Amino acid sequence: MTTARPTVAISLGDPAGIGAEVTVKALCDPIVRGAARWVVHGSNHSLHVAAERSGLPVDWLRVANESERAQHEIDADFVVLDHGQVLGLFDRREPSKVGGLASKGYVEAAIADAMRAQGDPRHVDAVVTAPISKESWAMAGYRWPGHTELFAFRTRARRHCMAFSAPNLRVALATTHVPLMTIRDLLTIGRIFDPIDLGNRFCHDMGVKNPRIAVCGLNPHAGENGLFGDEEERLIRPAIEMACSAGIDASGPWPADTIFRDAIQGRYDLVVAMYHDQGLIPVKMLAFDAAVNVTLGIPIVRTSPDHGTAFGISGEGRADAGAMREALLLAAKLARAPRSSGATKLGGLGGHHPEGPARGEWS
Repeated sequence: MTTARPTVAISLGDPAGIGAEVTVKALCDPIVRGAARWVVHGSNHSLHVAAERSGLPVDWLRVANESERAQHEIDADFVVLDHGQVLGLFDRREPSKVGGLASKGYVEAAIADAMRAQGDPRHVDAVVTAPISKESWAMAGYRWPGHTELFAFRTRARRHCMAFSAPNLRVALATTHVPLMTIRDLLTIGRIFDPIDLGNRFCHDMGVKNPRIAVCGLNPHAGENGLFGDEEERLIRPAIEMACSAGIDASGPWPADTIFRDAIQGRYDLVVAMYHDQGLIPVKMLAFDAAVNVTLGIPIVRTSPDHGTAFGISGEGRADAGAMREALLLAAKLARAPRSSGATKLGGLGGHHPEGPARGEWS
């Protein structure tokens, strides 16, 4: 692990949400401030307003994102690459086309900087994304299901998955932002193998030498030997066997209503859930203000606080920055850590191509 400070980009998310507020608050923490060099893509005005309403100092350097100066090295530990003021959003606290256009622009710029070559003055080692509103993106004409799918598509990652890291629980998902009724049709052996494999590598990146992976069943009681469905025997068990053949300590399928308790007690280092709420309910119950969303399988480090835009409290100065603080620290840690390299011997059998937008939008 290198001791050099990485450079981490932050995209501010929806301007009408709490992204600017939690970013300013988190970067006031001296531990966070010293962990990396921080480059914010967003509205400088939004950050100013958030700092004033939270009673915090304005202590960063502003550089216009499209300026000549932004293309050269900037000697500062907290830089805002200003995309311009977003008019008409303060105190509206709701989804909007303007918010969708702005937040999409912020994250696209951050991804582009992360994909630049090492040595480029604009290159960043990781990206932290503040919350977006999927409704705002839809209003702006963007049909991406979320950040995860956009990052995977832009980086051309053949395999990827959404994962979450909390103080005493790690979870990876086999499916993400899809309707519950379609999950049965989406699950394949490969789609279940991927989060086992990628989650195992994530645990190694986090310093776990011999990760123990627990895999949930899809149905109640993990199918009860076929009484409540055949996905456990037809899809999940073969994926576990594939992982074990690749040298991964994976077990299951386990009933989802009990396995998270075992993981919290330290018997497992990561749980693979079959769908979004199966994995997210225990994470948010245990660590709503500390859980971090991590995109696994892409060639860059990307983290995010595991909460939404919180339009209802935006602009009031009372948003909890705990999850953003943890997302920033984790991004800095992963950017410094040696990344797990190479696919498992069976990795080529398990992959699925990154999703594009749900419909229509490819820019």
